[in-house]
Amino acid sequence: MTRLFATAAATALAAAALVAGPALAQDAAVETSPPDAPYQKVSDLVPLPDFLPGIGELFVDPATLPAGPFMAYDRDGQLVSTIYMIPISAMNADTGFDNLAAPGGNVDHVDIYFNAGHPGVAEPHEHIVLWHVPVADETRVAE
Repeated sequence: MTRLFATAAATALAAAALVAGPALAQDAAVETSPPDAPYQKVSDLVPLPDFLPGIGELFVDPATLPAGPFMAYDRDGQLVSTIYMIPISAMNADTGFDNLAAPGGNVDHVDIYFNAGHPGVAEPHEHIVLWHVPVADETRVAE
């Protein structure tokens, strides 16, 4: 039941972000890699590769961990997505997500998927990916 609620809550969160996306302007501080402070390269903070296939090169403001937002860049240093990593334990009936930030600007589409944990966010969580590029351009971070 918790998993079902977590998925429903994440879907609602992503839908809200998608609806809000077109009204958002891209923050020039995150447009290209590396983004301005307070963002730091995730691979300098935890033992992860510099580039994660399917995600890209990640940066985060450490004060926002574990949820993020994480800024994801392609190999040319262009922003492709904003990612939130919401621990399953934080997803409950009292959880709300108001004014979800998308520093990368317009959101083209949203992906939500489960992750069992990794360095930096060890507990099981949902990746909520706010893509700033069309689906066809996701290949920019495929490899």
